[in-house]
Amino acid sequence: MKEILFIRSNITKWRATEEAIENADFESPDRLAAIYSDLTADLAFAQTHYPKSRITYYLNNLSSSLHNEIYRNKREKWSRVLTFWTREVPDVLWQERRLLLLSLIIFIISMLVGVISTLGDAAFPRLIMGDAYMDMTLDNIARGKPMGVYGTQEEGLMFLGITINNVMVSFNMFVSGVLTGFMPGLLLFRNGIMVGCFDTFFFQQGLLGESLMATMLHGTLELSSIVVAGAAGLAMGNGWLFPGTYSRLASFQRSARRGMKIVAATVPLFVIAGFIEGFITRHTELNNAIRLTTILASLAFVVYYFIYLPYKRNHHYADRQTQN
Repeated sequence: MKEILFIRSNITKWRATEEAIENADFESPDRLAAIYSDLTADLAFAQTHYPKSRITYYLNNLSSSLHNEIYRNKREKWSRVLTFWTREVPDVLWQERRLLLLSLIIFIISMLVGVISTLGDAAFPRLIMGDAYMDMTLDNIARGKPMGVYGTQEEGLMFLGITINNVMVSFNMFVSGVLTGFMPGLLLFRNGIMVGCFDTFFFQQGLLGESLMATMLHGTLELSSIVVAGAAGLAMGNGWLFPGTYSRLASFQRSARRGMKIVAATVPLFVIAGFIEGFITRHTELNNAIRLTTILASLAFVVYYFIYLPYKRNHHYADRQTQN
């Protein structure tokens, strides 16, 4: 059978399978098992006749998603928490990896805009960060405490306020996807400009090293989470704008569910980042080796969880299916 005929003969069934996966909680185990049996038969056929085709990779991913749903539904409730973080979130991150890359690109470009604008106009930081903040920061620098802003509040209150604010920023970025991908992109751009402006200002004061050592203690997790939340918002906006073969509402609902899983993954990181910022960042007397180790450990976790684990899970399952 030619590949195009194989696809045309089964595309409706595969779309129904995608819907069954999305609504697995409401499907009977017997029906899911029947769908899985049928799907793996299609996958075996595709691997035999079209081993290098995109449709084979598509069926691999679809089979993996359905397998995960069946496996999840056999577990007790408490294990759903574990599988959510170790399987569901990485799988969704893999599905939306292009939007995660796009979110990162937008953030990096906006940082460069902040850097160039600050280098070209000394008044630009006041426009972005406000006169009050800039006056306070200049006063702290004059007193020999450039990072003094992190010691202005009691630790517990600072941790709580920062964490709540960051989580709200994350969810606002996600929810803004209702207004298409433009709004999450705009929010990413604004945050990136602030970061570029902030670091360039301290570079101009000859304090870039101290600034990075202090702010990246919490900023490694915090900024990475903002990029991930931006991808969640872009995912929801993408489903609204580009429904494909689905109705616009159905596509939006699917994208919103995927985006919610992505943005949920940022909450623990914001909590940890808030704790570091509230309790540790203020201690600028800490040895640089300790601070650098914390930054590198945070970066290693971000790369592992948001990049390597999704890649590993996808390719491990594809290799296993090929061997079978």
